[in-house]
Amino acid sequence: MGEFEGEDIANDEVDLDPGFSDRFERQFRPACQLYLVSPPAIDAGFADRLTAAADAGSVAAFQLRIKGLDEHAIARAAEPLQRICADREITFIVNDSISLAKRLGADGVHLGQDDGDPRDARAALGPKAQIGVTCHDSRHLAMEAGEAGADYVAFGAFYPTRTKEVRHHPDPSILGWWTTLFELPCVAIGGITPANAAPLVQAGADFLAVCSAVWDAEGGEAAAVKAFGAVLKDSERNG
Repeated sequence: MGEFEGEDIANDEVDLDPGFSDRFERQFRPACQLYLVSPPAIDAGFADRLTAAADAGSVAAFQLRIKGLDEHAIARAAEPLQRICADREITFIVNDSISLAKRLGADGVHLGQDDGDPRDARAALGPKAQIGVTCHDSRHLAMEAGEAGADYVAFGAFYPTRTKEVRHHPDPSILGWWTTLFELPCVAIGGITPANAAPLVQAGADFLAVCSAVWDAEGGEAAAVKAFGAVLKDSERNG
């Protein structure tokens, strides 16, 4: 990607100055948006729950992340969810599997560090596919992902989460560092709730990826999406 040409790959051994982004005039970026991630297991009623969530507020993307099933079973489960997203112009992302994303004609794929190269995903899915890459707490990995043609990078986990075991806990300042230097969007993920989301928006997150805070919310997924919408409306980026 052109914006990364000539850039030195960040050295993660050097601590990031928490006030790095404060030294620069923040460039305009679109308002932070909501990115829903599915629970690791879903049932036949999940389509109704996704519909309720999607209709409760503005949702930019939905990632299908089902564990413990083969590709055929995941593909069957994906069909109604993909239609729901298409009808609402919500970007439909498949987690981990380039082959499944291609099979479904998904809008894109999200890759962990062990799930393949963004270049291979681009070759398989075409120029319009949205390709995201998990970069944990690493500036180095994020810049490598950008160089490889990713459409967004994801940092996290910012807060404790029950969704998956995590070993990386970045400081929110990495979001400000990224958005100060690069136009490529960044996603904040990991234990994000309406109660703790504002600092990540203010730090510079372009998207908040949320899972348990929506699907396990006491008031239901629609109420949770509305609560996130209120936070996104009220929160402003620093700078």
